[in-house]
Amino acid sequence: MLDALRRIGRTWIGKIVGIFLIIGLAGFGISNVIFDFGSNVVARVGSEDITTQEFARVYQQELNRVAGQLGYQPTPQQALAMGIPSGVLISLTSEAAIAQATGKLGLGVSDEKLRSIVQSNQDFFGMLGRFDRDLFNRALSASGYTEAEYLELERRQARRDQFETGLLGGTTTSQTALNLLQHYQNDKRTIEYFILNAGNIDPPAAVTDEELTAYLSAHQVDYRTKETRTAEILVLTPDSLAAKKTPTEDEIRAEYERTKDQLTKLERRQIQQVSLPDETKAQFFEAQKAAGVKFAEALTASGLAATDLGLLAKSEVTDPNLAEAAFGLPGVGDFAIIAGIGAKRVVAVTAIEPGGTVSYEDAKADIAKKLAVDAAKAEYADIQDQIEELRAAFRPLKEISERYGLPLVNVTLTAEGDALSAVAGVTEENRPRLANAIFAAEQGKLSAALTLGGTNNIYYELAKVEPARDQTLEEVRPAVTEAITNEQTKAALEAEAKKVVAELDAGTSFGVLASQYNQTAIVSAPIGRSGDPTPELNAQVAAAVFSGGPSAHGSAINGNGDTVIYHVTAVVPAEGAPDERTKTLIENATRQALYAELIASFRQDLPFSVNQQALNSVLALDTAQ
Repeated sequence: MLDALRRIGRTWIGKIVGIFLIIGLAGFGISNVIFDFGSNVVARVGSEDITTQEFARVYQQELNRVAGQLGYQPTPQQALAMGIPSGVLISLTSEAAIAQATGKLGLGVSDEKLRSIVQSNQDFFGMLGRFDRDLFNRALSASGYTEAEYLELERRQARRDQFETGLLGGTTTSQTALNLLQHYQNDKRTIEYFILNAGNIDPPAAVTDEELTAYLSAHQVDYRTKETRTAEILVLTPDSLAAKKTPTEDEIRAEYERTKDQLTKLERRQIQQVSLPDETKAQFFEAQKAAGVKFAEALTASGLAATDLGLLAKSEVTDPNLAEAAFGLPGVGDFAIIAGIGAKRVVAVTAIEPGGTVSYEDAKADIAKKLAVDAAKAEYADIQDQIEELRAAFRPLKEISERYGLPLVNVTLTAEGDALSAVAGVTEENRPRLANAIFAAEQGKLSAALTLGGTNNIYYELAKVEPARDQTLEEVRPAVTEAITNEQTKAALEAEAKKVVAELDAGTSFGVLASQYNQTAIVSAPIGRSGDPTPELNAQVAAAVFSGGPSAHGSAINGNGDTVIYHVTAVVPAEGAPDERTKTLIENATRQALYAELIASFRQDLPFSVNQQALNSVLALDTAQ
């Protein structure tokens, strides 16, 4: 993602946004880019405002994503250096530009279609395999969106899809480009090679105490303990409150009777698929089907293997043709022959889980949980107020935990926050935020709750701080000894490899050189740019092999950490026309490039201004002199 942001930063729009950010954040005056903005507007593109709430939400999402990659939450200054704010602003301004363009063209989506899009999103499917309104509401709450905001995002996405498909859906790519990509992907090379490793050189001399001391002094930063903090954590959510609530049998039964007409489950089928290599096999299965033979028997007789796609509802099958075929079969053991990519395929059903109304026993657990959560939601605000009052009175979390029956978890963590996985209710996405808050807390002082949504609050108390420190030589002697030995071995192997390659440059026979190391040159099977499936000739070796000409030689480190000395003996050109996957890949890339250019042109035609004061406020940057 950071590479993508840097690439954006090199475009004209990236440079414009970067200039605004640099000018404002350096405190050199921003009046020239602030016009009639309100305090809740970060930027304006044409007639559309980007609000502080909208920017803050996307910015926090990007921070969380980067934190997941880095293992810690970047500070505002670090985020600025990484280009995260400018990347977010570029993304939002581009979205605003395309929204105005699609609006002028009259593109839109009906409320009925929008409802269908949302309700078919499997992220919102509950245990019964259908759209779950409560799950939908919880997902919106966790992400910080209102329902209206989310629906507007979906409406905009639908308009963009119409726009892109309508304009660029038929984009094609030249045969020359396809052929070039075909050769790049599928050309192969054969090499002769042998391996150099630590066994081919003299072992390094024993490491002395002086070398150990000097190495540790030069690399002390690599031999430090991490600061650890021990905290008590209490999560307040409807789910955590509901865990202590047990609806009565009468309450569950009454709710079931009230809602049973809505409690339906989708029919699911165990689907298997067989790719047919040729028309002869297709005719074989056609004959078996006509004779009334069941799938299992026909499959055994064919000698082919089936792929099990799993137990799926029709809406979960992404291939429409396959879905229609599988759910059109009369019963278990039946099969159909349908078209595939490049060849026919057999689709079979080996088990059926009927749909229909869910029984009381099957629905009981879900209904009990729903009733408990509903009761918890009703009292959530009052309990939150009570906890806040107790916290203000400096009552310990242990006392609060016992009073409300909420779990209290004691965690010792580093800044990465991995140990927070032990805390129920703290998602992987939110761990960096909680870890960052704990590491910003002061021992003995009251810490404010971390609010992650309207009904998601986390309370924590810092119990212990173990500062980071330099480790002594005695603590890390084995590790430092190994590091020095590895460095010396690596340097010796690099020198040996250079020596061998120099002899190849001078015309020495490859076989003669291999024999000098008591080895015989190995001739590989043809390999592509990704190497072969083994670590010996991995992608790194293949990259070196393909970096030179048809008779190139050289060295590369393989997946085992050994040095491969190689010589290209043959080039095997790709045969045939590019496959459909290659064609689709390059056509999609072409469309994406054209779409990006189109958005840039729309953006260029619209006036653009930034409210630097509001932007600085959202980024929590101090621009005072």
